[in-house]
Amino acid sequence: MSMTAGAVDYQLEVLAEPLEHPWSITFLPDGAILVTERPGRLRIVTSDGLQPTPVAGLPEVFSSGQAGLHDVLLAEDFADSGILFLSFAYGNDDENHTRVVRARFDGQALFDVTPIFTAQPPKSGDAHYGGRMAWMDDGTLLIGTGDGFYFREESQNLGSHLGKIIRIRDDGTVPDDNPFVDTANARPEIYSYGHRNVQAIVNDRDQGVIYAHEHGPRGGDELNVILPGRNYGWPIISHGKDYSRALITPFTSYDGMEQPLLHWTPSIAPSGMTLYDGELFPQWRGSLFVAALAEESVRRVPMLDGGEPGAQDTLFEELEQRIRDIRTGPDGALYLITDEPEGQLIRVAPVR
Repeated sequence: MSMTAGAVDYQLEVLAEPLEHPWSITFLPDGAILVTERPGRLRIVTSDGLQPTPVAGLPEVFSSGQAGLHDVLLAEDFADSGILFLSFAYGNDDENHTRVVRARFDGQALFDVTPIFTAQPPKSGDAHYGGRMAWMDDGTLLIGTGDGFYFREESQNLGSHLGKIIRIRDDGTVPDDNPFVDTANARPEIYSYGHRNVQAIVNDRDQGVIYAHEHGPRGGDELNVILPGRNYGWPIISHGKDYSRALITPFTSYDGMEQPLLHWTPSIAPSGMTLYDGELFPQWRGSLFVAALAEESVRRVPMLDGGEPGAQDTLFEELEQRIRDIRTGPDGALYLITDEPEGQLIRVAPVR
C-alpha cells in the first residue's frame, strides 16, 4: 500500500500477522524482531515471517482487560550478554502489580528469569499498568506505571509506586541519587510522580531530554518532559474530564506542578512513541512519532529549536486500526503494531 503524507511518499508492508493484541517491538542484532502479545506470549519475526512457536520460559502473566505482557527491552550489551527485560501484570484480579523481570534469551527461550521490580502496594482490577521502559544515559532503567484507574489519588502518594516513573539499576537496586531516597516514607525507586497512566518513555540522547506521554481520562492526554523529583499533577490538575463527563478537578495548573509540553483534548489515547533519527525519511528527522489507539493513527510531532513542539501531522489513518507501538528500526524504517485480536506488524518505508 503506497500513500503520501505532505510531501513524503511511503509504503506500508505487513511483515507479520495475526498477532493477538501485540504490545511492544524490539529489534535483535541478527535482524529478527521480538513482539510481545498481551495474553502473555513473546513472538519472533524473521525474514521468513512470524515464527509459529512462541519464546519458551516466560513468567506467569495476569492477562485480563488491560493487564498482560507489556514491554520488552534489550540490555544495552545484549549482543554479548543476551539479557532482556520484560514488564507485565502479575497477580490476580484482587491483588496485582506491574512487574519487571530480567532474563537471558538464547534465541528460543528465556532462562534465569529474575524479578527486579514489583510495584507496591498491590491493587485490584485490570486497568492502568503503564509498563513502558527506557534506558537513561547512565545505564539506569526508567519504568512508567499507571494509577490503577480506581486509585488515582495514589499518583500523589510518595509511599506508593502507582502513577509514577521509576528509576532503578538493571539489577533492581536503587541509585543513590534518586530524588526521594532520603524522604521519609517515600518509595526510593520513584523518579517523578503525579502521572495517570504512562504509555511511552523516550530518551533523546542528543538533546539530553526524557519525553513521556500518558493517557488522560476523557481528554487531557499529555506529552511531558520528565525531570527528577517533579510532580506532573494528576489528579489535582488535568485538561480532561471523567468518563461520566463529571469534572475531576477545576485546575489545569497549580503551584509546584509541571505543565505538559502539549496535551490532546479530545483524547487520542497515545500509546508507544519513537524519536525518528533514521536516514530513510530525512523530512521526518527530529520528530516524535506517537501511536494512537482511539484515533487509530500516528501523530508526528516535529520538535523545534528550543524544545517546543511544532504543528502535528496525523498519519496512517488508512489502516483503520488501533496502533499500539511505533519504533524506529535499525534500517531507518518505521515499524508499528496494531492493537487488534488479529493485529499486524507493519513496516513503513519510502516508496521504491
